[in-house]
Amino acid sequence: MSAELLPPVAPDVLADAVEQLSARLRKKLDAAISGCADRASATAGGAVEVHFGEDATVTLRPGPSGTVTHAEQAVCTCLLAPRCLHRAAVLGAAPIADGEGDAGGGDDSGTDRAAVSGTASGTGAGPEEAAPTAPAAAEVAAAVVPSAALTAAQILAATALWDAAAEALSAGITSGGAVVQAELLRAAHTARLAGLPRAEAAALRVVRGLRAARERSGGQRLADLTGAFRELLADTALLASGAADTDAAGSARRAYEQGGSLRVYGLCREPVLSATGYGGVTTHLVGSDGAGYSVSDVRPGGLARAKGAGAASVALGGAVLDHAGLARGGLRIVGATVSADGRLGAGRGVGATPLRGVDWSEEPAAALFTRPVREAMAAVLADGAPGAGGLGTTAPSLLGCDVEVIGTAGDSVVARVAGEGPLLRLRPAHPHPDLPHTANLRRIAEHPGLVLRVLGHPDLDRAATLRPLAVGPVPGESATLRLPDAWKGRADLGYDRLQGEHLPREKAGSAGREPVTAGPDPLAEAPLWRVRRLLETGVAGGRRAVAEAGRGTDAAALSARLTRAELGVAARLAQALTTEAGRRPRDAFGRLTDPSADAYARAWLASAVHLAAAERSLVAASWS
Repeated sequence: MSAELLPPVAPDVLADAVEQLSARLRKKLDAAISGCADRASATAGGAVEVHFGEDATVTLRPGPSGTVTHAEQAVCTCLLAPRCLHRAAVLGAAPIADGEGDAGGGDDSGTDRAAVSGTASGTGAGPEEAAPTAPAAAEVAAAVVPSAALTAAQILAATALWDAAAEALSAGITSGGAVVQAELLRAAHTARLAGLPRAEAAALRVVRGLRAARERSGGQRLADLTGAFRELLADTALLASGAADTDAAGSARRAYEQGGSLRVYGLCREPVLSATGYGGVTTHLVGSDGAGYSVSDVRPGGLARAKGAGAASVALGGAVLDHAGLARGGLRIVGATVSADGRLGAGRGVGATPLRGVDWSEEPAAALFTRPVREAMAAVLADGAPGAGGLGTTAPSLLGCDVEVIGTAGDSVVARVAGEGPLLRLRPAHPHPDLPHTANLRRIAEHPGLVLRVLGHPDLDRAATLRPLAVGPVPGESATLRLPDAWKGRADLGYDRLQGEHLPREKAGSAGREPVTAGPDPLAEAPLWRVRRLLETGVAGGRRAVAEAGRGTDAAALSARLTRAELGVAARLAQALTTEAGRRPRDAFGRLTDPSADAYARAWLASAVHLAAAERSLVAASWS
């Protein structure tokens, strides 16, 4: 028996099951859910049974996709079924399926699955749609029309999702049990039917985060759930206002356009490991014009899939390359299909032939390392997040530079950008111990004075922090890497393992060095962490916890410290949040006269959005 036996359940199926319960049974639901997964057992035909004593057995029979998408696929033998606690508890214990369920389509090849963030947390989502074939991409391109206004149904669905999200925020983790989550899932399903896939995906991330937090999952971070709430509330507030157009609604399928003939050259490979059980690889490429592209292969399989996909074949236009070869080689692509973020599609009409790869010191790859880091980081921040660039833009998700290793400070490798640049903190792109990121960085840190070329993702939540994906030698330097010829001048830190023979024999500059400091950290020095703690307190303990934090001397100290640091707006927003959290007007009989969480959610969102913008500006300053 295993908790992994329970199949994913569509959000609307769980929401309907909870809605059918009486008020008395709803109070018992959270207690009934605990332990359900451990009692699950597999039966013939792919069904899963959960026994509740001798008189009640719940059976889940998932569809062809492996997901329970219809109410009839979950049955219970008790007399109260289907309005019974047993059935709702088992559905509540099962994982939440992605919104597409059995309706998902995609390319027959199944090789171009959208990548999930390599540092995905417990709130991570599943894969996105596969790339369409070339004829389908042409139809998408031909159907492009100017953005239209949202419909009345979409605005109503967004308003309902806002209300459900506000109630979930007001409840917090402590009170955000299965009933609160079911209301959010129902609103998310309504948003999906109305054509708001981005809002639905944000709601599913919040529900998964609430579940993981209540289960005390080791992979769940309170900061991630706080960010998920901020994203959900910001999206739904914009949609519910009616001021947004259909672009803000998002797209259920990744849109691919005809890219014509392309010449692309490999830069590096990145292992992809999602908290929802998906694994694979993303190979980053650069076009002959400097545009950034990528090829992804992400499927269910977790860590084993992420480790093995680095040498898997690239099913792109009949090319006879694996991802290791593509990362160090190139492709000439005819009839290419390209998504807005540079993802290459694997359609039937795409043809590809291998090309000789280019060294990082050759164009077009060299342009990534010659651009000043401050300018490159400003471009990344302007895009809002790594990988957010449009079609034909220089790869905004990757930042390259030459650095000299200084030493270690805590769990970071400290390095200085060549040419009297800023101090950087190099941290593993993925901390999983079975991936070689951490071991490779640890070996690099043992060689102070080592000069190397680094390519990676900038961390937008930390001051001057880069998460390297690959490293290579710096031309003309003696104290640099000595990589095998087969590696073509670069080492993928997520797949290749650096050995002693790859590093200088003498640890240049190691003698007589003073203890290493990581340099100034404007994020740590600013009192904004107090605002962050207040917002996370609201996510953890709900509205009541924020109201308690606003009483006594703590609130005055918070406002005073922020004001002294010339963060007056942050102080006023934090004060408005605590005031609204404690505003619970009642009538003469003690009943709430305004039970809505709308005003509280708006105050929380205003403070959260301002905090994100302030922290982003401090991160930008740290790269100067």
